[in-house]
Amino acid sequence: MTTSTPITKNTSLNKLKSLGLVSQIIIAIILGTLLAVLNPEIAKSFSMLGGLFVSALKAVAPILVLVLVASSIANQKANSDAELKPIVALYLLGTLSAAFIAVALSFMFPTNLTLDLAGASANPPQGLGEVLSTLAFKVVENPISAVANGNFIALLAWGIGLGFSLKHAGENTKNTVHDFSEAIASIVRIVIRFAPLGIFGLVANTIATTGFSALAEYSHLVFVLLSAMLIIALVVNPIIVFLITKKNPYPLVFTCLRESGITAFFTRSSAANIPVNMALCKKLDLHEDTYSVSIPLGATINMAGAAITITVLTLAAAHTLHIDVDFGTAILLSIVASISACGASGVAGGSLLLIPLACSLFGINNDIAMQIVAIGFIIGVIQDSAETALNSSTDVVFSAAASHHLTK
Repeated sequence: MTTSTPITKNTSLNKLKSLGLVSQIIIAIILGTLLAVLNPEIAKSFSMLGGLFVSALKAVAPILVLVLVASSIANQKANSDAELKPIVALYLLGTLSAAFIAVALSFMFPTNLTLDLAGASANPPQGLGEVLSTLAFKVVENPISAVANGNFIALLAWGIGLGFSLKHAGENTKNTVHDFSEAIASIVRIVIRFAPLGIFGLVANTIATTGFSALAEYSHLVFVLLSAMLIIALVVNPIIVFLITKKNPYPLVFTCLRESGITAFFTRSSAANIPVNMALCKKLDLHEDTYSVSIPLGATINMAGAAITITVLTLAAAHTLHIDVDFGTAILLSIVASISACGASGVAGGSLLLIPLACSLFGINNDIAMQIVAIGFIIGVIQDSAETALNSSTDVVFSAAASHHLTK
């Protein structure tokens, strides 16, 4: 009789764990909102949870960028199959187009965010020339200093350099680099597991301090993000497919959204959706030798949704800080966001953790950038699901379009 209470507690704990991260974040947002409404003073005391979560993100993000990029390049398999070249070109074109659309919508519907600017600093550049000059000096910074200072531009450059240098290393060395990358990714996953607690603290403190105006800001941000993703899925991708196949693209697009996008929306994992995409490619009667490589490759480098997320949130930060962004700098941001997005796969919240890299183009310091990342996690229930649905369904869309072109 005395064992009934522990069993009940364990059962409740297991049920909570079985809900998954998305459900836990939703519960955290609801509880944080309720606490802020019922007792604002107590809600503010939970701000430490949000602060710890943001600090953990700041600690792991620089190392993640360096190791992830180096490992992905070093372990890239050489493939001489010419059929993959047009698919890779489509992946890159789609990702870059997504960044351009995100820039356009961010200018049309600018977003202001409520940030803690106490002690924070931003040094806005005076045009494209200063951006390029600052970029050049950041690239050559010592990697140890770059990790300590959160210089993501230098870390990206060092990651690319190390990756290409290690391509000619022995398999044991490459495996070691890969294992180290997996270890860092596992640490990131541990940090992300604490997202519900961190978001609970952030939401409780934000609403207790600013009221529900912050939620209105987030709804505007979500509107811009989802609008950009819908334009890519329903306008840009069909145009690209039509130019290649000269046929009505929408039957293919809707089939991919229905059979791949819906699944990816709920799993929120491009990697987990690979079997679904492989089965869909087989159903579409594509060449197995091609899609067996293009689909896993797409889960790695076809990141239109991630490019949108990085671009929109970065420009939201710039707009909030009243930083003027000229056309040339916006184009440069699109390119950086596209390149960064290609390294965002395989890690939960990967696109969000690369936002500081893009923010550094505008002289936005790490403290502010990580607040933007935290906001990304708050809206991630919708943003990350839609981002994954776009990324994963587009893998099949472009694989099918390129296969049609090759068989003509």
